[in-house]
This record gives sequence, C-alpha cells and structure tokens, in this order.
Amino acid sequence: MGKGRLEAFSDGVIAIIITIMVLELRPPEHAGLDALRPLIPVFLSYLLSFINIGIYWNNHHHMLQAAKSVSGAVLWANLHLLFWLSLFPFVTGWIGESPMSSTSAAIYGGVAMMAAVAYTILSMVIIRHEGPGSTLAQATGKDWKGWGSLACYVAAIPLAFVSPLIAYALFVVVAGIWFLPDRRIERVIAAAED
Repeated sequence: MGKGRLEAFSDGVIAIIITIMVLELRPPEHAGLDALRPLIPVFLSYLLSFINIGIYWNNHHHMLQAAKSVSGAVLWANLHLLFWLSLFPFVTGWIGESPMSSTSAAIYGGVAMMAAVAYTILSMVIIRHEGPGSTLAQATGKDWKGWGSLACYVAAIPLAFVSPLIAYALFVVVAGIWFLPDRRIERVIAAAED
C-alpha cells in the first residue's frame, strides 16, 4: 500500500492540532504592555508545544521518507501517534492557565511521554513491515535519542510533584535534543542513492 495518503492525512491532522493550539492565545482585554504579563505562561506553553509538534512533524516526515510502503499495522500505529499528539492543545492550555500546578505539569509530561512511546511503536512497526535491513532500521540503530527522551519524560512526571519547573526544564531538554532534525535517515538515504 502506498504511503501518500498516510502522509497527507498526518500532515492535515498536525496542521489542525497547531491551529487549535494557537486559538487558545487570546488577546488581552486592555491595551498596554502590562496587559501582556499574565499571558507569558500561556505563550510559553504554546511555544513549547508548537516546537514539540513541529519536531514530531519533521521527524515523521523523515520516517515516512525512509519507508517504501505501509501496512494496516502501520496505519494503526500512525493513528495511535496522532491520538497522543491531538491531546497537546488540551495539556498546553492547562499548563498555560496553571503553570505552577504539579498535576498539569505531570499530565503534560504523561501526554508527551505517550506521544514518544507512540512514535517509537510506529518506528518499530515500520521496521517490522519492511525488515531489519530497511532504510529506517539502518538509520535508527539503537536510537539513543528516542530512549533518552522517554527517560526524561518518565523522570519529569514524578519530578513535577517536586517542582513543576524541573519538569518543564526536562521538557525543554527533550525539545533541545530533537530541535535539529535527525540526520541519520537522510544520511542512509543519501548513501543508498550513491
């Protein structure tokens, strides 16, 4: 089965997720720079989530670029990832409105962790579909970035109850790890073309 429809559907869902998140940014009720101060946590939560969704979109694109075809299992694994990504607008709004709440920070971490788990599952399902010699299998290898990200999210959830700021710092660390696109897939594809 071709992968074009999967890519188009995923791109559309991710675009809708970003649109829903930006709709949560409400303009202040009065003019003046002092009116923006209460919106700082809302904007920072939006920025963090926008970057995270952008990272998933970018890496999802690279992952599907490495895939030659998709199966029913790949479609379901992709839908699983999109489910967790679709919860980002909710948790983004929650931490924006209650930035010092341990519960909202922990729930954000839980959604972020489950999105990372879903992405890992999608990668494994594609590799199982295409075989251990596939481009994606060669490119991802041991995937230290993926497993390290999961470890940070797992740590952030209980640490949110010590201090939400610690959890947020871990979320930023994960975003920093992934901010530059993963070049492993590009290198393997380029080597195969040579």
